[in-house]
Amino acid sequence: MATRRIARGMDLDETLRELRRAAVPAFADAIIVHLHDPLPVGDETSTAPVVLQLHSVSRKPSTPNAERSRSPLLKTHPLHADVAERVRPAATGRLANLLLAGRPVFGDAPGIAPAVAELLGPLASVPEAIPPGRRLILAPLHGRHHVMGTVVLLRRPDRSAFTGDDLLVASQLATHTAIGVQKAVMYGHEASVADTLQHTMLPSSLPEPTGVRLASRYLPASKTAQVGGDWYDAIPLPGNRVALIVGDVMGHSMTSAAIMGQLRTIVQTLAGLDLPPDEVLHHLDEQAQRLGSDHIATCLYAIYDPISHRLLMANAGHPPAVLLHPDGRGEVLRVPPAAPIGVGGVDFESVEMHAPAGATLLLYTDGLVESRDTDVGTGVEALRTSLRATANGLTASSLERLCDHILGALVPGPRDDDIALLTARFEGFPPDSVGYWHLDPHPLTAGRARRLTRRTLRRWDLEPLLDSTELMVSEVVTNAVRFATRPISLRLLRTDVLRCEVTDDSPQVPRMRQAQPGDEGGRGLFLVNQFARRWGATRLSTGKVVWFEQQIPGNQPPSR
Repeated sequence: MATRRIARGMDLDETLRELRRAAVPAFADAIIVHLHDPLPVGDETSTAPVVLQLHSVSRKPSTPNAERSRSPLLKTHPLHADVAERVRPAATGRLANLLLAGRPVFGDAPGIAPAVAELLGPLASVPEAIPPGRRLILAPLHGRHHVMGTVVLLRRPDRSAFTGDDLLVASQLATHTAIGVQKAVMYGHEASVADTLQHTMLPSSLPEPTGVRLASRYLPASKTAQVGGDWYDAIPLPGNRVALIVGDVMGHSMTSAAIMGQLRTIVQTLAGLDLPPDEVLHHLDEQAQRLGSDHIATCLYAIYDPISHRLLMANAGHPPAVLLHPDGRGEVLRVPPAAPIGVGGVDFESVEMHAPAGATLLLYTDGLVESRDTDVGTGVEALRTSLRATANGLTASSLERLCDHILGALVPGPRDDDIALLTARFEGFPPDSVGYWHLDPHPLTAGRARRLTRRTLRRWDLEPLLDSTELMVSEVVTNAVRFATRPISLRLLRTDVLRCEVTDDSPQVPRMRQAQPGDEGGRGLFLVNQFARRWGATRLSTGKVVWFEQQIPGNQPPSR
């Protein structure tokens, strides 16, 4: 029973605590444990010299008789002061040979005294420190491929000496301790790798799009070293929109994490195509089936438009999003929860709704609202209740506090599952900072676009940008007119930068090319590249958008 308790531990301190509990005082009066430093991981062999570090010392509580004893084993002063803290066994010494042999020996065995002295250091030289006779056993902790350390077991002089049967007991204790230590080391290593892997796959930081504030949290499960498949993301889209995603791959394993990483990459690629949420989930479902039929995931994908104050959302078997209104009312958003990703043949549905300024959207994984004792419905209702006292005075900084409040209220103790939480506070876009027009594609459209741009920039007191903006708008609109078959759109946005977007229904994305001396065109994008602070072109499901940005005079660009 004792050996099973020693070997089943998944924590190093727990394993050695069970060893001390089994050995002292029933089997020995004192125990000294040295461990390999650093403890080896895996099956790789190392050519580095063995170094043993003192880990723990335990002894039977002293008695009046023990206080009168001259043996340091029975004194109340710390035994650590008398034992070697760090041991470097000589490569050809007796201790090194004992470690390699892996078998316990009595302290009075022939030729063993140098090994005991090398291991115990100052204690071995203290008079009467080592009890006479067979009252010391030195047992190497020998793992599958490595020496994990040593255990020294000692008995008082007034206690019977160890016997041959006791040597077998010590061998069993050492064997199971070595197994437990090796398991604990591997478990700790896997936990570290899992934690690193999970945080590497999650966003290192959230974007800061105009019109919305973001905050997030991720908490791994408390009782497992296996990484989970929970993830979240926020992806800027054309037109100052932002995609908000949360997902959960079923299971806890490195495989779940790997699938999660692949699905997150697929979602980022699909978001770059500016597809509606239902199409994103449809294509994600197709790709997930190619990864294997055993992998099921839930996902909720939303797009927030701060200019129209609209939210477009689709759900693939995920817990519902909650919208916290400024008055403290928590609304569970009713989006049809289709089957999870990976099932195949599922029709997903996008639902559009109003996203009022000042409201906060909460996306989360089931670990927040579901546990062994709580179903999802009860957990979601508990989430709504915990939100009622948090609405007043919600600012950018208190959005972080909101995340902490939610986790503290709903997950006060150990967690059965991973938790991913993404919050988005809708601020919207000021209407007087937007100019938006639909223009028919004909030869005079570029001239009209220049006039609209000039009028708008003067209203915004941005005369210094008139000439460069008119020139770039003219070039981009002219290019759109060449290929468009339907009305094009021109949009000007004023934030900390001036942004211009021209959208048309042609999927042909313009590229800079070297114009020849006789060419009448081909130089437009070179002008845009010269005058704009940033520019780009994005293919949409209905065509493309070409955009550029200029720094507004007096506004310093963000540091990089």
